[in-house]
Order: sequence, then C-alpha cells, then structure tokens
Amino acid sequence: MPLPPYSPELNPVERVWLYLRERFLSHRLLDDYDAVVQACCDAWNALTATPECLRSLTSYPWLPCVNA
Repeated sequence: MPLPPYSPELNPVERVWLYLRERFLSHRLLDDYDAVVQACCDAWNALTATPECLRSLTSYPWLPCVNA
C-alpha cells in the first residue's frame, strides 16, 4: 500500500531519524566528513544494540495488517 506523497508521520523510519538526531547527533560540532560518518555509525550501533527500542520506534498498529 503506497503512502501519500508527504506523510512523515506514517513512515516509521522518520521516527528512527528523529530519535537518532535527538539522542546522539544534535548539538555537536564535528571536524570533518569522517567524523560525521563515525558519529552516525556510533548512533546507529547504539540504537541497534537495543532491539526493543528500535521495535518501539517502528511499530505501528496498522503495519501488521498491511503486511499480512
């Protein structure tokens, strides 16, 4: 089922990016591109280390119905 053209509230990955920005990536000054990539990798690894957090961010009641 396609999403409407602009509907970030319906896209689970938008909540993941918001979480990463708020918890790990905001209010930081990074020196160069490699530091940005490293900060993003560290944030992603911290999130994936807690699968229940990732699950809670991406679970929507209507998703199982669409995928079934």
